[in-house]
Amino acid sequence: MFVHYRSQGIVLKKVDRKEADQLFTIYTKDFGKLKVLGRGIRKISSKLRSGMEMFCLSEIGFIQGKTYKTLTDAVLIEKFQNINKDLEKINIANNILEILNTFIRGEELQEDIWNLLVRTLKQLDIKNIDIQKQRLIYHYFFWNFLSLLGYKPELYRCATCQKRLSPEKLFFNQIEGGIICQGCFLKKKSGRVISSDAVKILRIILNKKEKIILRLKVENNLFSSLEDISKDCLRTFNIEEKSI
Repeated sequence: MFVHYRSQGIVLKKVDRKEADQLFTIYTKDFGKLKVLGRGIRKISSKLRSGMEMFCLSEIGFIQGKTYKTLTDAVLIEKFQNINKDLEKINIANNILEILNTFIRGEELQEDIWNLLVRTLKQLDIKNIDIQKQRLIYHYFFWNFLSLLGYKPELYRCATCQKRLSPEKLFFNQIEGGIICQGCFLKKKSGRVISSDAVKILRIILNKKEKIILRLKVENNLFSSLEDISKDCLRTFNIEEKSI
């Protein structure tokens, strides 16, 4: 007899299999990341299709098969329809899901990551938020996600010599674990210039002050700085970030 399991989940990726099947990678509230096979789900008559779209929060049911877990039920909870209507939001949401899928390897439950993912998608789904706010929401997810995985950057003291940072010449060095001072940069000869304003934004992000983030007005050069260091960070894991 098969044991039936249920959980809320968000589809990270789906791949067509055979004539009408799809293999879903799903991040779930109760089981972490799962691969679940949806048999016949690409058929127009399938009752499971509406609950297994991208950028949706759903209640899923599944059983453990010989090779894969098999989808038995999918009920849509929240569609995040404003994401689906906006190409910029779709691009950002895709980046978020791909990063999570790349870093999370197996079936390991982390409730904080689940809560961060759902909270981020809800923020991104807010109607009529401009592209700057959308990009801030992405960086909010990115840096808090890495922090939950144990890669929180040092932003208050030099990551190398541990001296308190002064708002002069600062450098981001992911290998060292965050911001380093000019003296350590000259010794290491490795790092990227980062302004004190960009460091302040990172501090706000990592303090999880969501309401403040959505009220921030950020100049384009600061976004360029944030995007450069996030790409540097991903490269240390041999991952290429797509542009947002």
